[in-house]
Amino acid sequence: MSSEQMSSHRQQPAFPDAVADLEAVVAAGDDERFGPALGRVGGLFGSAAPDERVAAGPRLAALLPDAPPFPRSHLAMVVGACVEHGADPVACAGPVLAGLRGALTGTELLVRRWAETGGGPLPDPDEDDPAAAHERIADPARLDEWHAHLAVVGWWTLQLWQQAAWAVYSHAPVRAEARVSGVTSALVELFGRYEGEQHDFKGLAHLALMLDDEPLLVLDRPTGSGYLLRMTGLGDTFQLHTLLADVLIGGGHLPGAPQDPEVVALARTAFLDARRPIATGAFNLVAPDGSWLWNEGTPSDVPVLDGVRTLVLEPLPYERSWSAGRFIQEVPGDLRLERVLDPAEAARLLAGTVPGRSTAEAFR
Repeated sequence: MSSEQMSSHRQQPAFPDAVADLEAVVAAGDDERFGPALGRVGGLFGSAAPDERVAAGPRLAALLPDAPPFPRSHLAMVVGACVEHGADPVACAGPVLAGLRGALTGTELLVRRWAETGGGPLPDPDEDDPAAAHERIADPARLDEWHAHLAVVGWWTLQLWQQAAWAVYSHAPVRAEARVSGVTSALVELFGRYEGEQHDFKGLAHLALMLDDEPLLVLDRPTGSGYLLRMTGLGDTFQLHTLLADVLIGGGHLPGAPQDPEVVALARTAFLDARRPIATGAFNLVAPDGSWLWNEGTPSDVPVLDGVRTLVLEPLPYERSWSAGRFIQEVPGDLRLERVLDPAEAARLLAGTVPGRSTAEAFR
């Protein structure tokens, strides 16, 4: 290496130095320098040592609340990348999920004002001018300049916030803390209120609602038997249904045809390839009050009764089948049997439930 190359190498800022520079820029409130400083952090990320990425995650996440509105989402993406490389997801999650909530709130404003100002196709964040959108939706009588700005920022940055949120929500401790704190319920409510077509929140909602190490009481009405199980990482009720059939029928506790082993493997840890085998329905899943629980939902739909999620199994009213596999491929799923209930205990618990509605009632 020549002396000029050695000098250039010494002058090249290391990743931790770039992170420190960005912290200084944010502390000074210097928005003009934020973009270049963040660019240096992103440019050095690939060459950073693993422990440097781990250490940087919480430090960068702490900058999110005070970062400039538009580039803040790009910083969130870097935080998400740090989490994917081993940074503490819980330490990073709060500001990321708060940013997603802000972007969703802004997006809701923009969609509403767009409809109020003539409707038509919503702006394309990759093609259209945010300044033109701001001019269209701002109205002192309905939406002041500041809230119009937040609406435009939310719409233009929402996809980046979704990706950053996925990185943190992929970790069970984050899901547990966000569920207890009410963050997840607030986000899912905002997902449900979204009326545009450019964003799809189904995957993120299912990931956020995923339960981990969650007790599940299952009562089988035809046999009068009961089972206490524990579920982890199940992305939808298709997956729960598949594993219930594996554990209870495949395990010899209930009559019926066991699931194909390949179907079960895909519901647990195996990854899809070119083939996609078919899972077959074994039960009708019913809440204790008699309402049906649809496979398209999530295990969080199973209601809590006396402190434990309680599910009743009834005979299938019609044949069901679906493509095997996990809705959230990145997360392995598990359902295990902890104990078989005493017959008297199962009978007592079943007596407190209501038989499911008829097929005709369910489709009214």
